[in-house]
Amino acid sequence: MTANWAAFATAEPDLADTVEKRFGAYTHHVLATLRKDGSPRTSGLEVRFLNGELWLGMMPDSVKALDLRRAPRFALQANPGEGTGMGGGDVRISGRAIEVEDAETKAGYVEEVEPPEPFHLFRTELTEVVRTYVEDDTYLVVQVWTPGEPLRTIKRT
Repeated sequence: MTANWAAFATAEPDLADTVEKRFGAYTHHVLATLRKDGSPRTSGLEVRFLNGELWLGMMPDSVKALDLRRAPRFALQANPGEGTGMGGGDVRISGRAIEVEDAETKAGYVEEVEPPEPFHLFRTELTEVVRTYVEDDTYLVVQVWTPGEPLRTIKRT
């Protein structure tokens, strides 16, 4: 089961707001894709939350775009920033990336974001959103959301 960003934000608005803020705090984040041989590849990436979707834009024929065309599964981790503060916690999103071929959709994205052209554009289908943070300097708290399931919160000492 998958969901787009709007479905996630409707199901868990507080977590969605925290995740967007973490991604909004820095420009560059880390995308994990799968190489032809199945091994992982990590790459830097900028992301956008627009019109109820999480978008991934990439340079033409970049290896990450070619990876996603071949195997659409991805993991995306927000830049933790400098030091060890990690205000808002560590956030990760997993799912599938679907390349957008529709000219009207791409034109709307170009109007909002003004990326260098040409480019690849992928919309995402989420399979998991995870936030990990420290509470009261005592607990490691892990929040896990998957489509169709209630938010799970795990506390560890």
